[in-house]
Amino acid sequence: LPSPIPWPLTQPVTPDLLVSPSSQDGDLGSECPEDRGNWTGRLDFLLSCIGYCVGLGNVWRFPYRAYTNGGGAFLVPYFIMLAICGIPIFFMELSLGQFSSLGPLAVWKISPLFKGIGMGTILIVSLVAIYYNMIIAYVLFYLFASLTSDLPWQHCGNWWNTDLCLDHHVIKAGNNTLPVNISNTVSPSEEYWSRYVLHIQGSSGIGDPGRIRWNLCLCLLLSWTIVYLCILKGVKSSGKVVYFTATFPYLILVMLLIRGVTLEGAWKGIQFYLTPQFDHLLTASFPQVWIEAALQIFYSLGVGFGGLLTFASYNTFHQNIYRDTFIVTLGNAITSILAGFAIFSVLGYMSQELGVPVNQVAKAGPGLAFVVYPQAMTMLPLSPFWSFLFFFMLLTLGLDSQFAFMETIVTAVTDEFPYYLRPKKASFSAVICIALFLMGLILTTEGGMYWLVLLDDYSAGFGLMVVVITTCLVVTRVYGMKRFCRDIQMMLGFKPGPYFRACWMVLSPATMMALLVYNIVKYQPSEYGNYRFPTWAEVLGILMGVLSCLMIPMGMVVAVLQEEGTLWERVQQASRPAMDWGPSLEENRTGVYVASLAGSQSPKPLMVHMRKYGGITSYENTAIEVDREMEEDDEEESM
Repeated sequence: LPSPIPWPLTQPVTPDLLVSPSSQDGDLGSECPEDRGNWTGRLDFLLSCIGYCVGLGNVWRFPYRAYTNGGGAFLVPYFIMLAICGIPIFFMELSLGQFSSLGPLAVWKISPLFKGIGMGTILIVSLVAIYYNMIIAYVLFYLFASLTSDLPWQHCGNWWNTDLCLDHHVIKAGNNTLPVNISNTVSPSEEYWSRYVLHIQGSSGIGDPGRIRWNLCLCLLLSWTIVYLCILKGVKSSGKVVYFTATFPYLILVMLLIRGVTLEGAWKGIQFYLTPQFDHLLTASFPQVWIEAALQIFYSLGVGFGGLLTFASYNTFHQNIYRDTFIVTLGNAITSILAGFAIFSVLGYMSQELGVPVNQVAKAGPGLAFVVYPQAMTMLPLSPFWSFLFFFMLLTLGLDSQFAFMETIVTAVTDEFPYYLRPKKASFSAVICIALFLMGLILTTEGGMYWLVLLDDYSAGFGLMVVVITTCLVVTRVYGMKRFCRDIQMMLGFKPGPYFRACWMVLSPATMMALLVYNIVKYQPSEYGNYRFPTWAEVLGILMGVLSCLMIPMGMVVAVLQEEGTLWERVQQASRPAMDWGPSLEENRTGVYVASLAGSQSPKPLMVHMRKYGGITSYENTAIEVDREMEEDDEEESM
């Protein structure tokens, strides 16, 4: 028998070529960028997602959309669209962020050819952040105005009121002297909003912004200061703030709901809100109802804005985002329905007090938050208290979403330049906040509302849908459904089922394509009240949406120019994942991802070796298992 091999020779010898950066000698570790950080608490991520998704739209858009599209019958298409479009795209975004631990720009290492999608996302989020914080500034203005014993929009007779002003106290006191048509009058709250807060009479249109309203300017400065202080240390600080801002609105909402349902006439409003009108689902308005349901899901969950991906990128690698997806999406839907009860119970009381039908007092958007509901508050005992609670709820709802927008922008850029910007993240965040504040100053002018409407209508319209559709197609077609499912298995221990795969491959992109086509076919110019926007403003708005779409082909051109070979070879190379794509921590990199982090002397021979021999690192067993699955997949495809 041959002599036994000496023990030292039985140990695997790792070639220098394949040694991971962390095991090499030298000062390489000191050159690594500063750590991104993670959530510091178990509930930080979940509450941040809830706070991000549950926003102003749940209060001022969902109830109105529900009652105008069939009442209780609207819940049927709403939950179907949630299952087809909302939940699958939500889970996809969380999976991309958690798997790579990268922001909306750097995550496109998954397919560098499409990095323009990330650029389009950042442009959209930046535009939305500008006007969204202006809405928070309006809320702060009303919050401070509520700190009084007599709400300033309660009566007529102020310097900003006109002869058309008529308050509800006069209506109740003299029924026999009421004019036949009270639609020719204006409520005190409406004139307070338009003539005092906005001072819109000082502007003739969007081309004539007028003077800056310094009280609004100071409120905008305060809102940006609050946002900056909360994101000062990234998710370590905002993750703690959301423990209050994501939960306190529910307490206020329940208080408003209890107060609302105890009011006389409340059931009238709730009945108007929820009475099923199934004819809406069967008549000519059928497409409109389903489109409205899909739009509500699309914007309420905040998919495509990069916030979900950013938040998930700060998770640990094995966080159960599958469970979190259902908690957040279903919680968001339930919150919207609950908010509808709180709003329409008060509107029912208000309609009874004024003696008019509910549909004459029900509005959506800023008209509900800053005109109708404040007017309803004046009819209640202790009206300043209820008004303060309502606007404080809006403040906390809005701040959560704004945190996400800002964290998305800051994370995206710092992940692109980690060596330079990560150590200076607080200073960089301050620069971004100051820049967006200065760009938002035009919104504080007398004609600022026209600019806000333009931004609201176009900044996140069809451009956002193009971004989401392209993301879905790239992940499933270019990167590959099997590869994506295998990545999820590495994180969660199981692959997504047929439901998710069917939605990602067909149902979700098809639904969003229908939304996009519908929005283009049914395009209507923007308007604010009776004011119609001029052609140049419409063109400017359309360019805002088109520019975010153009980022995708622009990114493709840059990616192709950085490669070598013929045009087709360049396109193929740019569409493949970057060599350092995968989990950010080496202990989580198994299979094809083992030791392919930046710093390896030559990752490509390593990939060949891994495919051929199954791995040589301490994670050899897991790597062999993943490679075996890949080989089985290849055999299935060949059959």
